[in-house]
Amino acid sequence: MRRWDFVAAYLQGDLEPGEVIYCHPPPGYATLGSDGRPRICRVQKPIYGMAQAGRRWQRTLFPWLEEQGFSQSSTDTCIFSKTRNDDKIVIGCYVDDLFVLYHTDAEGSLYSEFCAALIDR
Repeated sequence: MRRWDFVAAYLQGDLEPGEVIYCHPPPGYATLGSDGRPRICRVQKPIYGMAQAGRRWQRTLFPWLEEQGFSQSSTDTCIFSKTRNDDKIVIGCYVDDLFVLYHTDAEGSLYSEFCAALIDR
């Protein structure tokens, strides 16, 4: 079993098409424009602290796992599995962590293929 932690996972998600979100400038940035009016920032990518950030990350990760040939569990939608002959890999997703259970990590195994695909992503 291995645990993968995605660094800046929420930044890898995308906002929904047409979704527009604004926020206040972060600490250290000018809060007033040159005209004296309060500044606001338009969010380009989901960021930590946004209510939608985790869901946007899932909407990026889950389709990618399915493109890699994984099947989503019907009883727990955060569990994905893939089987080939005697080789099996099961992935559990929790926030920005993946828990990966696998039979072998030998070259050509499902686990090694998954790792290579994840690195290439």
